Amino acid sequence: MAALVKKLQSAHPLWWGLAVSAGATLLSFIVPEAYAGSAVGLLFVMATVALALPRNAPFPPAHYGLSLGGLFDPAPLRLGHMLQASAQAFAIATLVGLVVLPPFWIGYTAWYAPEKSFSWQLAFAGPSHDGALGLADLALGHLLVVAFPEEIFFRGYLQSALDDRDDRRINLLGAPVGLSLITVSLLFALGHYATTLHLGRLAVFFPSLLFGWLRARTGAVGASIILHAMCNVFSALLARGYGL
Repeated sequence: MAALVKKLQSAHPLWWGLAVSAGATLLSFIVPEAYAGSAVGLLFVMATVALALPRNAPFPPAHYGLSLGGLFDPAPLRLGHMLQASAQAFAIATLVGLVVLPPFWIGYTAWYAPEKSFSWQLAFAGPSHDGALGLADLALGHLLVVAFPEEIFFRGYLQSALDDRDDRRINLLGAPVGLSLITVSLLFALGHYATTLHLGRLAVFFPSLLFGWLRARTGAVGASIILHAMCNVFSALLARGYGL
């Protein structure tokens, strides 16, 4: 097992990023639509565990920003510490969201030019449940099935592993960032485009930069996971509310 771990770790992380992204694209086409998202998310989780969290790994989970309040640490779980870390990540993500989401709304309407005015009733009318229950279902789905798997792989494993290969950094608003920020965001955007083949999907390059910056600024992926889910939910609500 130790030899296998060493062999996995010795490959250039960019090749792993390309391979796992290609696998995710393949799954999105061959798995039935109702299960495709879960299959892709599971692939990202499995790849992260194999590459960053195996037993006898050369680095602890914190090196990849994957402690998650102790969830992946070898020490016994401490509920109080997990709750504190979760609350801190949520607070940071919310503050960033309050800054970036209102301008995103303006840009969204400018780009899509919806013919109807925004309807809160339509926004909270989910396919299975309406109101608060529907919003909770939407949020949990994006948090657990989309944001968590993608962030632990792209911002956790891949960004960290690329940084290990290149120690050049610049200080960007208090975060030490390197070329990995651009590289990971390009791969993230291309992966999204490959699954849908619509040029608009490449726009995820820009929030990916923000998620990567948060990973570098906080030293963990918790805030980027929550902000990722917030952005997805906000975008879905806008699409519903405008009837797009």
